[in-house]
Amino acid sequence: MGEAKNITAGYDFGDGVPIKVRYIFRGTPYGKEELAAVKEAFKGGTLTMGPQVEAFEKEFAKYVGCKHAFAVSNCTSAMHVVTQMLDLGPGDEVITTPNTFIATSLVIVKEGVRPVFADIDPRTHNIDPAAIEKKITRRTKAIYVVHYGGQCCDMDAIMRISRKYKLPVMEDCAHALGTRFQGRHAGTFGMAGCFSFHSLKNITTCGEGGMITINDDRWVAPIKMLRCMNIHPWREKDAARVMKEYGACKKDREYWLPSHFDIEDVNGHWGMNYRMNEVSAAVGRVQLRKADKFVARRRECGHYLNKHLQGIPGITPVYDDPRGFNSYHLYTLCVEEGALGSSRDAFMRALYYKEGIQGIQHYQPTYDFTGFRKLGHKGHQCPEAERFFYHRETNLPMHPMLTNRELEDMVRGIRRAAEKVRGKGLR
Repeated sequence: MGEAKNITAGYDFGDGVPIKVRYIFRGTPYGKEELAAVKEAFKGGTLTMGPQVEAFEKEFAKYVGCKHAFAVSNCTSAMHVVTQMLDLGPGDEVITTPNTFIATSLVIVKEGVRPVFADIDPRTHNIDPAAIEKKITRRTKAIYVVHYGGQCCDMDAIMRISRKYKLPVMEDCAHALGTRFQGRHAGTFGMAGCFSFHSLKNITTCGEGGMITINDDRWVAPIKMLRCMNIHPWREKDAARVMKEYGACKKDREYWLPSHFDIEDVNGHWGMNYRMNEVSAAVGRVQLRKADKFVARRRECGHYLNKHLQGIPGITPVYDDPRGFNSYHLYTLCVEEGALGSSRDAFMRALYYKEGIQGIQHYQPTYDFTGFRKLGHKGHQCPEAERFFYHRETNLPMHPMLTNRELEDMVRGIRRAAEKVRGKGLR
């Protein structure tokens, strides 16, 4: 981890607080291998959707254990392609979690579909399968789950619901590269998985990038069209129609006739330019080879914090579902205000201002955003998600560049902050 020093400057709130451990916005280090991959990509005959992208897709599919993988510009575009692929539209509903980045719901509302929010499990912070089933109506057309923080959802229970009600499941795997459940990689349970290679993620592709994973051959052609402006090769009958209309005979067919691609909708849906470039793919291939090492270090850090934060009254470390393999994209510490005798916010003030440890919040319930209130969503829909965001959680710095000293500082700071505020009331 010797590359860490020059990339861990972290977030500066401009308040002059001396920080021991910053929350940084970089998920992995880059080294000489990534720089060499960039140079190699520049030698190619194309800088977009070429051999590097094709190789990255094949290697990624092998890594997660799926049949097909499709590189895209980011995870949001991946989820938008899947939403269009499912032919969702006005009048339809998709059940999802409120505890997620806005992208999960944004791709739903962009198609005129209504997100329906199901509450979360207070231990894992993932969508609660029992809450999903309670929200199913005749309008429900799909279930979108998010593997929060690198811990897999209860996919056994969710896929039982999927089969029972014949509802497709899309897995938002933005946090879940390296995450497994019952031995299977996240993103291989539902009809599609969508991964992120944003700067914060478990591997990164020059700041942005994404991948769609599927096992069903029927979705290959629609995904390829929707990620690339509905482009596909001419079918013989369609080519013949155009050539006849403009006075060319079939025997006149040349490689440039009728043109080098056709455009067609996918069930009335029109795609966008969601392609990945060759440089990003080349870097992604290098990062993928390092993924297990990065995840191993994240897990080492997470397990250290779990061990040394046990037994602090009012402080709950991460729960590790024994059925899964948590990749520790986030480290979510929970404050139990009753047991602590003080508020989460008072604890965070002490942790930041007195101990120099930066925490950050993920995620405000989606329905509390102004835009979603304008769409008719009301507050107080999911009590556990609300209690989680407004009263319990903070995310500690978590990345593979953390030093042992920083881990020690976090443990010491959390213990001291809890002592400082204990029993002083909910302020």
